[in-house]
Amino acid sequence: MQKQQQQRRMFTAALLALVFILAAVSTTEAGKKEKPEKKSKKSDCGEWQWSVCVPTNGDCGLGTREGTRTGAECKQTTKTQKCKIPCNWKKQFGAECKYQFQAWGECDLNTALKTRTGNLKRALHNADCQKTVTISKPCGKLTKPKPQGKFHLLKAA
Repeated sequence: MQKQQQQRRMFTAALLALVFILAAVSTTEAGKKEKPEKKSKKSDCGEWQWSVCVPTNGDCGLGTREGTRTGAECKQTTKTQKCKIPCNWKKQFGAECKYQFQAWGECDLNTALKTRTGNLKRALHNADCQKTVTISKPCGKLTKPKPQGKFHLLKAA
């Protein structure tokens, strides 16, 4: 009989411990504040439109560009951003347009120019760039074949 009482006490103690643990867990859960879901901002702000990069000194290097956007409830409608124009890019096609050029073509004897074509490789900040461009440059010294007379010297190799 004493053994049964001891078992009942242990069972009661275990049951009370389980109830206590469940109560503690439920109060902990109740104490946590539910995070409200982030309100999705429905903004009427438009996309940023950027001006071309204007170098601080010269025609390449560090500079700035202006950005604007529209919208009645926009906190910010204009801003300035730092930018850089690489000095090795062909500025005649736009300082923000990078082209991959083919090899120079043969010299046109009528115009004394040689040309090559470049395909757009990259445009910085949504710049408006031509897909392909063509450039020309003087051929350099044109070598005309020397008239061979009766007497010409051969150089020994």
